[in-house]
Parts: sequence; structure tokens; C-alpha cells
Amino acid sequence: MSNPRVDEAVNEKLEAAAFRALVEHLRARTDVQNIDLMNLAGFCRNCLSRWYREAAEAQGLALSDPEAREIIYGMPYKEWQAKYQLPATPEQVAKMSETKSDH
Repeated sequence: MSNPRVDEAVNEKLEAAAFRALVEHLRARTDVQNIDLMNLAGFCRNCLSRWYREAAEAQGLALSDPEAREIIYGMPYKEWQAKYQLPATPEQVAKMSETKSDH
């Protein structure tokens, strides 16, 4: 995903800025449940934290899943769950079952 009009260093800065904006947006939209993100977009905050951890590992940096999730959620995952996660509706669970192979 490279912008041919800029050099690699500038492109990485643009991608990093877009990533930070996405994370801030997801932190602000606590009303959007992960199951809804998975059902509609095929990824959620946990996926994003896993991709972050995998990128860190590719750079030789050890990062646990809880540490990566805290970076994405802006707080420990268990705390976010207690504050914002709602029980999944039967409709959400059914949709997740239909699309599970995509995740």
C-alpha cells in the first residue's frame, strides 16, 4: 500500500498517522461493539491489537497480547470489557456464526 508520489519514509509516516487516527476513532466509539465490527468489517479491536503485536514481533520486539490490547483499547482489555462490552444479541451471534470462516 504505497503512495507512488512520496518516498518510503513519508509513506510510512502517512500510514502511521492513519493508523493512529483509526485507533483514536475506535477508542472514542465505545458504543460500537467488537462483534458488530467483526460482522460488518471482518475485523475488530482484538484483530488490530494482534496485527500490532505481530508487527512488533517482526521487528524483534516482544509484546504480549494483553500489552498489545492495552495499546489499542487505551486501557486494560478487562477494564474496557467491564465498562463498554454489552452481551451479544442472538442476532449478532447468528451473524457471527454465518461469517466466522471469514475471520
